Amino acid sequence: MKAYIFPGQGAQFVGMGKDLYDQSDKARELFERANEILGFRITDIMFDGTGEDLKQTNVTQPAIFLHSVILAKELGSNFKPHMVAGHSLGEFSALVAANAISFEDGLRLVAARANAMQKACEIQPSTMAAILGLDDFTVEDICQRLTEVVVPANYNCPGQLVISGTIEGIDKACELMTAAGAKRALKLNVGGAFHSPLMEAARVELQAAIEATTISEPICPIYQNIDAKAYTDVASIKHNLISQLTGAVKWTQTVKHMLEDGATSFIEVGPGIVLQGLVKKVDRSIETSSATIS
Repeated sequence: MKAYIFPGQGAQFVGMGKDLYDQSDKARELFERANEILGFRITDIMFDGTGEDLKQTNVTQPAIFLHSVILAKELGSNFKPHMVAGHSLGEFSALVAANAISFEDGLRLVAARANAMQKACEIQPSTMAAILGLDDFTVEDICQRLTEVVVPANYNCPGQLVISGTIEGIDKACELMTAAGAKRALKLNVGGAFHSPLMEAARVELQAAIEATTISEPICPIYQNIDAKAYTDVASIKHNLISQLTGAVKWTQTVKHMLEDGATSFIEVGPGIVLQGLVKKVDRSIETSSATIS
């Protein structure tokens, strides 16, 4: 059974999507439609901008979404998922690729999400850190013992958990994680504490946009970040999307559930190969590949 997976923030690179734009009239039309919807030429930044330009949240998130979704559409009849999942932002790409949300509505939601997250970051300075080489329980325990807001944010793979919180809290957590035996406790160059209670303002803002968006039943189950379970009913999908901004991305658990439910290969749709690496760390024997158009 084929599992299609969609990357999140951090997978971007300068030049992303240019091959699709150059090779296909349909892809070019979608990219130009995106420029209209966003109100700026995101294609110029994607194809010829600087890495710094591409790192701005209001650019990064729609750029990755566009690359992933347009690539999925270019696969045409070859896109036959038995199940889909996306990492954080990638959940929106997965829903559009699985025909649950229209291309235009998906892009508007992603743009709204990026702007809401940016505003939440400005309300309170905050950050994230990658903890390598500790088990999940130890990381969770240390987070719970801190008085500052610090929570597990991304369960990426066994031995790699990203935490999210206030700057002071993350600094203290990194010290404690290192003392507890972490191989590395590395602060990340991000704008804020994504997937934590500090994104509550963004969650409230995005909730209204999600509730106003038409969502249909997807063509296959989507495994959602908030609890790593498979869903097809619209009410649950909406609820889980709203919860996603302040809840953890349970990627390790998602991959395990997909394997338990019969996934035999994982195809990454979008820029980079980060998710394939994470899948391999859950099960080294599983087949992984990148989606390509012939």
